[in-house]
Amino acid sequence: MNLTAHRGLSSLAPENTLSAFNMAIDYGCQWIEIDVQLTRDFVPVVIHDQTVDRCTNGTGRVADLSWHELRLLDAGSWFDEEFAGEHIPSLAETLSLVKDAGVSLNIELKTYPEDDIELLCERVAQIVTESEIDPNQLLFSSFSSEALTSIAQYLPNVRRGQLWQEIPTNLEVVLQEVGAYSVHCDYRFLTQEQAKHIKSIGYKLFCYTANVPEQVNAHWQWGVDMMITDMPQRYTNATVSERA
Repeated sequence: MNLTAHRGLSSLAPENTLSAFNMAIDYGCQWIEIDVQLTRDFVPVVIHDQTVDRCTNGTGRVADLSWHELRLLDAGSWFDEEFAGEHIPSLAETLSLVKDAGVSLNIELKTYPEDDIELLCERVAQIVTESEIDPNQLLFSSFSSEALTSIAQYLPNVRRGQLWQEIPTNLEVVLQEVGAYSVHCDYRFLTQEQAKHIKSIGYKLFCYTANVPEQVNAHWQWGVDMMITDMPQRYTNATVSERA
């Protein structure tokens, strides 16, 4: 049974922060999922939302704020005062952390309307290359097939996973176009037939965001390879040391 800590161990620490990543590592998770987008000055940073409003004490779109401005925000107090002063991490420092810890990182390329997808992929690829991290420690995922195709031009040796909420009927065409390694989908909409088909044509199958183990008991039997969860601690019988 393989688990990915969704945005770090985000049920016990503020999501997409170094505290959440360190907590996931301490817990024994071998996979951490993060979201990456660009600041106004094109620094890849780790944050999910299009704005900083929900998870910091600031306001505004990530793309409208500089790295310096983002760095000054408190990204921890919203979760608990214990994490006051936690900052939004850069992709570079996140890669350094997981590289040293020997864990694997699922980097979701986060795209919003009007984003420059090519620039996002170019800057992410530059930071990954500079980090000298083992490509086997990385997996890119995105809802944007364009982003996956673009990142493949820069880092062809890093695996890619297509994100969907519901599996489309033309899945094989899309997966071939992006050179996918894996399918990532919402466990609530996955059927046994779809799971069996995805596995039969040679792809890994990951499900998000499965926080109640009992709700996905059948999914493991269908061949699901990985659960992406906010609560790996609930999977008390899980073996989290094996990589996908």
